[in-house]
Amino acid sequence: MSWILENLDTIGELTLMHLALSLPAVIIAFLVSIPLAWGANRIRRLREPVLTGTGLLYAIPSLPLFILLPALIGTSVRDPLNVVIALSIFGLALMVRSAAEALDAVADDVRTSATAIGFSGLGRFFTVELPLAGPALLAGVRVVCVSSISLVSVSAVLGVSSLGSLFTDGFARNIIGSIVAGILMTVVLALICDLLLVLAGRLLMPWNTKPASKRSPLLTRAREVAA
Repeated sequence: MSWILENLDTIGELTLMHLALSLPAVIIAFLVSIPLAWGANRIRRLREPVLTGTGLLYAIPSLPLFILLPALIGTSVRDPLNVVIALSIFGLALMVRSAAEALDAVADDVRTSATAIGFSGLGRFFTVELPLAGPALLAGVRVVCVSSISLVSVSAVLGVSSLGSLFTDGFARNIIGSIVAGILMTVVLALICDLLLVLAGRLLMPWNTKPASKRSPLLTRAREVAA
């Protein structure tokens, strides 16, 4: 405990570095997964190949991928960009199937009704389909976020600074406090990010928690037409 109190500044700095590596990867995975999932649902014969192919990306061992990427993109092994790209790949592996299933779960009669009341293809997607798929998409993002925060620690083996550095330094110098701090802060960081995503979901998708009478008039109208 004394080691942790004496090194709070170091722990805080590594926590920020950890976030700087994991959060961009979560955002990239989400943004790339949406068009891939939409395309997979749109062209049904490509759905399973796309979902299976992206899912298999998660089977790639993380440490070899961190080492292989520099040879492919021309960076150094310790470049944080390698970590962000690798985490984006793993996040994509988890997110594409979640996004495809979330978008596919929107009822066909709701899509038809939205078109009938004047929405274009893109308008219908962003105004009706995406909001209705929002809760399921959020669940996928939460999984990707926690997974990414956990996987960042592996990069410390290559010398990339993160909370994983507390593990490697602690084992190398036999400092139990460093190891404990690394474990605790990784768990706490994942829990905080997950909670923030839940709160963001409630703010951005209030219709998901409100009674039917108080939900978005647009979505209610589409459902009424569908009925």
